Amino acid sequence: MNDLPLISVIIPTYGREEPLKDSIVDVLNQKYPNFEVLVVDQSPKHQPEIQAYLEEVAALGKIQWFRLDWASLPGARNYGVRRSSGEIILFIDDDVRLTPEFLMAHAKNYLQNPEIGAVAGRVFDRMKLGESGGQLEIEYLPPQAMNPGIAWYYLDLVHTIKPQQVLTARGCNMSFRREIFSKYKLRFDERFRGSAVREESDFCLRIRQTGYKIWYDPEAHLVHLGEETGGCHDISTRSLEYQLTFYHNNFLMSLKNLTLNEALRLYARLFDCQVLGHPPCNKSGSFTRVLSRAMFYVLGFMKALGSHIQSIWNDGQIYSKLDKQSEMLVNSKYSSMSAS
Repeated sequence: MNDLPLISVIIPTYGREEPLKDSIVDVLNQKYPNFEVLVVDQSPKHQPEIQAYLEEVAALGKIQWFRLDWASLPGARNYGVRRSSGEIILFIDDDVRLTPEFLMAHAKNYLQNPEIGAVAGRVFDRMKLGESGGQLEIEYLPPQAMNPGIAWYYLDLVHTIKPQQVLTARGCNMSFRREIFSKYKLRFDERFRGSAVREESDFCLRIRQTGYKIWYDPEAHLVHLGEETGGCHDISTRSLEYQLTFYHNNFLMSLKNLTLNEALRLYARLFDCQVLGHPPCNKSGSFTRVLSRAMFYVLGFMKALGSHIQSIWNDGQIYSKLDKQSEMLVNSKYSSMSAS
């Protein structure tokens, strides 16, 4: 058991209270003997009882608690990776419930197969499970789920029950070998805005260049509560900003990672589902609603194209650069104090 790799559990959080505490409690109750917990906290303020709990577990050394004054999910992931020590980096959300075997379920995949560079766990979405109406379980995903142009309409990490190779993971339940970050220098793209939809898809698509596989393991499961407030963003899914960033993020992912044919297939499905409202999106088909969504579709593409063009001189890693500048300033002050 002493040979088990160290797992760094990173929990980005924003504006969550009791669900965050419950998530931390479940991690601390893991049977796995070798792990650390990093809470990357972007909440301006906590309720007194949650604040007291976080201070207590941090003082006892049970968690590393980092307070930030900005909110970005990919930025928080990068921040946590830079401060982690584990051979395995595991991300969960701040509103999940875990069984005590959760960490071991992730770790065994890396121990059993050196070709696995990332593990996608099964996600039981509380809200979606309630809407499933007894949907039958799926043994294997269809071939379309490995096509990055249309995969997003065939990936089902809720009902799938057999281990298998997949294209991407869910951000609330995914782990990676440290080499993905240290050797191959991959990082989460901080230009994925708002709710950061597709930021984990973008990251996972770039793992293809390493030669590692992403492996889905249904035993590495958790329940995602899907709280309506909080998370690592402060944006309503009904807001105009959310609509714009939703399309921006989807188009940015495609411009960075897809072939022309794959991208065109994504654009067509995105328009059919999200703009026209056809299944599985099932949105209103009224003329005004479709016209409004079409406008955001076009604006989102234009903004994503601008972001992609700017990649030539600006990689968009805003928060990581701020963090590094801060570290340099602290080191400089420390050196000055030591010299005096």
